Amino acid sequence: MKTYLVGGAVRDELLGFPVQDKDFVVVGSTPEEMVAAGFRPVGKDFPVFLHPKTHDEYALARTERKTAKGYKGFTVHASPDVTLEEDLARRDLTINAIAKELDGASALESGKLIDPFNGLRDIQSKTLRHVSDAFAEDPVRILRAARFAARLSEFSIAPETITLMQNMVEDGEVDALVAERVWQELAKGLMEAKPSRMFDALRACGALQKILPELDRLWGVPQSAQHHPEVDTGVHIMLVIDYAASHNYSLSVRFAALLHDLGKGLTPADVLPRHIGHEERSFSLVKEVCKRLRVPNDCKELAQLVAKFHGKLHQTLQMRPSTLLGFLVELDAIRQPARFRDFLLACESDSRGRTGFENCATPAADLMLKVLDAAMSVDAGAVASAYTEPLKIKAAVFEARLDAVKLVLD
Repeated sequence: MKTYLVGGAVRDELLGFPVQDKDFVVVGSTPEEMVAAGFRPVGKDFPVFLHPKTHDEYALARTERKTAKGYKGFTVHASPDVTLEEDLARRDLTINAIAKELDGASALESGKLIDPFNGLRDIQSKTLRHVSDAFAEDPVRILRAARFAARLSEFSIAPETITLMQNMVEDGEVDALVAERVWQELAKGLMEAKPSRMFDALRACGALQKILPELDRLWGVPQSAQHHPEVDTGVHIMLVIDYAASHNYSLSVRFAALLHDLGKGLTPADVLPRHIGHEERSFSLVKEVCKRLRVPNDCKELAQLVAKFHGKLHQTLQMRPSTLLGFLVELDAIRQPARFRDFLLACESDSRGRTGFENCATPAADLMLKVLDAAMSVDAGAVASAYTEPLKIKAAVFEARLDAVKLVLD
């Protein structure tokens, strides 16, 4: 029995990144031997065990055979005669198919690298390359390759890997992806350093048209050059999400930024480059996307708010105090101020995700934060205590908040 450190821990150590999770492969052992050694079995689809002290994952070396479409269409073979090279051969990218012998107690002590598929060479040349044609058996690998392009922004996907990904799309493999797995990988990609590169890769192989056709159709849709020097709506969206990523905004903000302009893809050609009423169209499309991908509620709710109201935010500088307060109420900002602040961050990303506008002022957001603080300074409970009828309570609280708003705007 021999144990090796594999996958992400080896890759990240070679790249000089902090090592997070450590995964190990055990060659020449059986489930019974692992249990006898104190390991706790946790794998459902293949033999994986937790170390009794460190709780790191140890998996028996295994091979996989394709039996049906989709990422679950595999049979797994794990036995003492499976070699380390056979186990590494089933992995997605060469940079993830490097193993390291363990010389001592620490998983990261210097040890011999086992690199049968030239992953180290691809790290040095900054290339994302599939290990073998078995890559084509799992459509999730398209999403993973695209996600690594977003994480390792200086790396490029090898042309032959792009071709393989294109063939997978044409063969219908992407159609077998389940919503939960698509969302999981998209969410991870959005949280990488340069999320636009994930969507560039998905477009390059044709997968984006299958996974998010509402987003894919935005490329080539023109906007007014006066307000959008980049013109192309798809290019604008990529600038927006990269801006949000560069400021370490949350997943919900980045997701809202990604989808906020979906309605522009349905603008009639005879009115371009104007996009009258695109917010309502965006709202409807965002609802459809969130339902299809089973998006978590926090991301769904913020994305719908931003899609529907990001245009209205720009009008606030011309609004009367009562209309400003009404806008806050419409957004439920007083009850959910954290979500409202995220709404403003997504709108800020929209404003600054334009060529030449990266550092532009956001006076509408500044104004609404001031209005929110004023409205929240009112003790609604104290105001309500003077009334018994619900309608009178509501009106009195609104008037008290309006007085506070007027005071700070004078």
